[in-house]
Amino acid sequence: MASVKQIQVTFDCAEPERVARFWCEVLGYVVPPPPEGFGTWDDFNRVLPPEQQGSAFACVDPSGAGPRLFFQRVPEGKVVKNRLHLDVRAGAGLVGAERLAVLEAESARLVALGGTRVRLLPADEVNESCMVMQDVEGNEFCLD
Repeated sequence: MASVKQIQVTFDCAEPERVARFWCEVLGYVVPPPPEGFGTWDDFNRVLPPEQQGSAFACVDPSGAGPRLFFQRVPEGKVVKNRLHLDVRAGAGLVGAERLAVLEAESARLVALGGTRVRLLPADEVNESCMVMQDVEGNEFCLD
């Protein structure tokens, strides 16, 4: 049996390019080049039927190590909490006040990009502090 070598994380959303560009900034990802024969993604979009224009966008880890993120337009809006979320490891290995300072700084950066801070989950006997956030369309993620 073959083992999986790569995964893609797919987001359902209303505005794929807007959400993708937010996540590019969060993770240091980049927009991949457009398909061969097209100078830009806008050029590619113009050849699609009107109902498919702007219906998808992607971003990739420039190092190739992280998963590709794919964003697809869906007609329904987000209604309830995500069943799956990303943990952005901003404070990995840090504890106490040092960890909180890193989480606060990264939270402020992401709020400036259009994200929303939901709440701080303080450290307890088992886990270090983490911050619950939302992206530009309300998808939950954690700063960990």
